[in-house]
Amino acid sequence: MRKLYPFPGGVHPPEHKSESNGRPIAQAPLLPRYVVPLRQHIGNPAKPVVKVGDRVLKGQMIGQPDGYVSTAVHAPTSGRVVAVAPQPVPHPSGIADLAIAIEADGEDRAIEYQPLLDWRSMDPSTLRNRIRDLGLAGLGGAVFPSYIKLNPKAAARIPTLILNGAECEPWITCDDRLMRERPHDILRGIAVMQALLHAEEVLVGIEDNKPEAMAAMQAAAEHCGFPLEVVAVPTQYPAGGGKQLTYLLTGKETPSGALSTDIGVQVFNIGTAYSLYRAIEFGEPVISRVVTVTGHVAEPQNIEVRIGTPIADLIRLAGGELAGASGRLIGGPMMGFDLRDDAAPVTKSVNCVIVKNPILFPPPPPPMPCIRCGECARACPALLQPFELYWYAKARDFGKAQGYQLFDCIECGCCSYVCPSHIPLVDYFRYGKSEIWAREREMQAAEQARKRHEFHLFREEREKQEKADKLAAKAAERLKQGAAAPATADPEAERKKAILQAAIERAQKAKANIQPRNVDNVPPDVQHEIAEIEARRARLREAAHAQDEDKA
Repeated sequence: MRKLYPFPGGVHPPEHKSESNGRPIAQAPLLPRYVVPLRQHIGNPAKPVVKVGDRVLKGQMIGQPDGYVSTAVHAPTSGRVVAVAPQPVPHPSGIADLAIAIEADGEDRAIEYQPLLDWRSMDPSTLRNRIRDLGLAGLGGAVFPSYIKLNPKAAARIPTLILNGAECEPWITCDDRLMRERPHDILRGIAVMQALLHAEEVLVGIEDNKPEAMAAMQAAAEHCGFPLEVVAVPTQYPAGGGKQLTYLLTGKETPSGALSTDIGVQVFNIGTAYSLYRAIEFGEPVISRVVTVTGHVAEPQNIEVRIGTPIADLIRLAGGELAGASGRLIGGPMMGFDLRDDAAPVTKSVNCVIVKNPILFPPPPPPMPCIRCGECARACPALLQPFELYWYAKARDFGKAQGYQLFDCIECGCCSYVCPSHIPLVDYFRYGKSEIWAREREMQAAEQARKRHEFHLFREEREKQEKADKLAAKAAERLKQGAAAPATADPEAERKKAILQAAIERAQKAKANIQPRNVDNVPPDVQHEIAEIEARRARLREAAHAQDEDKA
């Protein structure tokens, strides 16, 4: 038995796993329309490479990676692009985002997939770039591009690879069913991760409330061909948090502001390993995922659906909503968010859709003043002081909030769950983080503007100096061509005199080119008067020029 290191805090909410984990994974039928958002991962959204009217095939890249932290998106079926425009997306803000709508042609024709069966002999950088182009991103919630996490960078290797099969959120069972039904496929994906990271130790953490998944993974591990240990971890939320699972299995604590890779550990989700297997063995991009549909529906279950499936259609595949439904939740009840529009599609980050009713999800009572009982601090798995963070975030004292390690908060919701005053603490923490990020962006923009202004001033001064140097050079040339200057002449005075003379000449030329304006519609007598004035000016200029020549 492996020694475990219990993490502090945590809660034990009702599990509600049995509602959906008893049925095998169902396959969703082909639908007439799919909407594929271009922002399905952390970082820059994908850049569209198709336009309205284009014909696309299943698996074809329709959005290419844009920047380093980005990955591709692909067509879930064959058909015609009918829109590249903002569409409803599953996001807490409810704001529409750029997406590509595809009208299916019913043929479901695919591109010619190119399996990576020789991946062991491929250059690691080339393999990672192929993984990037196949759209691999974490399917456990964070949706971080996988090709970046598979790059050990400066380190020669990552000693410990952890696969997160804890699935600690209530109601969600998609990873549970995946481990029960497809353990060998998952382990073949893990083998790729282990080779790229040069990991010496591979651990699969599964909560002990999933005995069937545990048995299936242990049986498959006996034939995987590399050292792998399947570890049962206590059922305690949030055991599936990256830092919490790392500490639970290894006893290594991730420092504040650091990543698990800084202590030689990398963590992936079970669903990500399965998608990597599909990419390597079949050359298939991420165009589908398993989603739990549960709650107040007729047939709670897990369904493998294509990316871009409207959530309204997904709910209908689970038998539809029952009478009295009061809303829909994306993700689990601890870290999920309310869905504002069921026309929003399934993305790579959507692992669960819960249909709510007033009995299962009663409306929250009104918040009351904080009584500083300390329950939130005892429940916090990150050892923070949530009541202090709440006070500073509410008072907009974001500097103090950062001093209390606001950004170490994983937004697990344990503090809100135990708060006797029913204060939505996590909402305040998210607000504080967003305000700090906004201020940092403003500071960065101001710094860039300052640098641009300073460079503009520098360029103006440089141009003035260059112009003065050119004038001085011309003046010196004229002095050489003319009579020799007296021995007592001051060279600096002569240079200034030449610059002044050149300026006078430019002014005279500019003055000579001045023409009267807006004289087309004046009366003839006024035009005659203007002509006389211009003639007198011309005679005066000629006289002045003649006088200058006589002096010369």
